[in-house]
Amino acid sequence: MHETFEALYGGAAGGGKSEALFMAALMFVDVPNYNAIIFRRSFTDLCKPGALIDRSFQWLTGSGARWDGVNHTWIFPSSAKVAFGFLENDRDVYHHQSAEYQFLGFDELTQFTEFQYRYMISRARRLQGVNLPIRIRSATNPPNRLHTGEVHGTWVKQRFLVEGASKGRVFIPATLDDNPALDKEEYLKSLSNLDPVTRAQLRDGNWNMDFEGNVFKRGKFVIVKAVPAELRKARFWDKAATKPEKGKNPCYTVGLLLGEAQGRYYVLDVVRFQAGPADVEAQIKQTAQLDGYNVPVYIEQEPGSAGVDDIDYYQRQVLMGYNFHGVKTTGSKFERAGPAASAVDAGNFSLKESSWNTDFLDEVSAFPEGEFKDQVDALSGAFNQLRVVGSPEPSWVFG
Repeated sequence: MHETFEALYGGAAGGGKSEALFMAALMFVDVPNYNAIIFRRSFTDLCKPGALIDRSFQWLTGSGARWDGVNHTWIFPSSAKVAFGFLENDRDVYHHQSAEYQFLGFDELTQFTEFQYRYMISRARRLQGVNLPIRIRSATNPPNRLHTGEVHGTWVKQRFLVEGASKGRVFIPATLDDNPALDKEEYLKSLSNLDPVTRAQLRDGNWNMDFEGNVFKRGKFVIVKAVPAELRKARFWDKAATKPEKGKNPCYTVGLLLGEAQGRYYVLDVVRFQAGPADVEAQIKQTAQLDGYNVPVYIEQEPGSAGVDDIDYYQRQVLMGYNFHGVKTTGSKFERAGPAASAVDAGNFSLKESSWNTDFLDEVSAFPEGEFKDQVDALSGAFNQLRVVGSPEPSWVFG
């Protein structure tokens, strides 16, 4: 387990999550130059009775470790250090710009912003030849609702529960039974006073109790586990054909599968990769095979005779027998995205829960200033093909 880069122990309150986090930080204090740090959102959270700093004195007093009160750090005889820090604002991450940690811990991860977490990961490093694992460990309850009604930390669910296994991140569910020292009966009485949603989160560690209208806080997309059985579908490809090279990060080939039912649109799948022409062709063909013959396939047609020849080649050689169409685009990317943007603003878009959600939302939320626009182009193209009167009619697809 200590070889895993990212892990989250999360769920029910009272499961001993903070203790587990502190124990993880202490694992290598016998190794010279080991540096660990555990964060809370505010310094007050660190100093409360029974919180991490208080607990560290209970554990380490008389152990030979020395407390540095100025830097809130335990220094061990080996010269290893375990520090406590806080990230109250996003700009606080820059206080650690030149730091080097082999362990970063986040207590109550859902209270942190995604920016803070992702930036601090860049501080996880070691000198060449140092035999220490690099570890990011977090503990948290499920996302909760602030006094403003805003849901805080839903990105944590996406990162660890939805994308976790596919990206090598470990999620360990926490339950009340994990902490035998807790007076469980009295604690359950206290939790019984909460509203049903918060109670299910803290008592049962339920990550699926979301607050309506605030699933992801990323525009007005709603992430759903299930989609209607009957959907009109279309797969639209924004095609690039360049492999990534050192110092260069070319555009992506993106194929987005969109479904529609009763005026509501569902982004069902996003295939996104950087590759040369032969690999692009093979991936497009394989994706069409997986989608099935009754799902229309659209590819953006580049200007000029080369674009005509490319579409003709795909029609005759690559996607022969499929409901395939080349699409000439007009107007700017921003103009083409307008109709889809209006539908999103009206609350008519959902994403099928999957590991591509974060990359998709990162890009569309940065449009048009973001580095990449390939997923936006594919979204716009698919939406416009499903809605435009007179376009080749997509087939009805069941399941």
